[in-house]
Amino acid sequence: MRKRFKQLVLFITCLILIPQLVSQPNKKIPKSIEKEVRIALMHYPELKDIPIEFRFKKNIKKSVMQAQPTFGALFRSKDKRDYTIFISEKFKITGEEFKTVDVPSDVLVGWLGHEMGHIMDYQHRSGLNLIGFGFRYVLLKEFVKKAERAADSFAVTHGMSDYILRTKRFILDNSAIHPTYKDRIKQYYLSPDEIMEMVEEKDSSKSG
Repeated sequence: MRKRFKQLVLFITCLILIPQLVSQPNKKIPKSIEKEVRIALMHYPELKDIPIEFRFKKNIKKSVMQAQPTFGALFRSKDKRDYTIFISEKFKITGEEFKTVDVPSDVLVGWLGHEMGHIMDYQHRSGLNLIGFGFRYVLLKEFVKKAERAADSFAVTHGMSDYILRTKRFILDNSAIHPTYKDRIKQYYLSPDEIMEMVEEKDSSKSG
């Protein structure tokens, strides 16, 4: 009953806020993922005035999406930065390619919400720190784990736990997805159990 009520509230909120999101000139969104981007953005009011371009890319190594600041953003103040979220046009399941836009809508929202979590993380960093972030992400596995878990955490604390869980389960419970990708998810990202623990802690702190 409680879950249905939350879904109803989210639906009503969508009806109210989506027209406002459509009018945001600082967001460049492909028509094919417009609905999913709007839903994810609704959970991040802090990003309302931050320019973000959502751009399809032919292929992204080891990932489906990738959020990063533009080169010029590294030398500007936090309130004047802009970002790009790259989205792989296709991904492979057991060797066969599928269009990313064809995955379930809730799963796509979860993926986008995770990438927006990265942008929230970037917004807390100086330009010099972001440059160091890029080097450490490429060179240090433990830093990758820290960064990906931070992005998941931002998404969960912004009310996207249901979407993040659906994305995790789509990957981990799908026998057709290659074990290598599943292992990467298990190694670097929050597990479904850890996400549920975060939600329970968040709910208990509110009720307390």
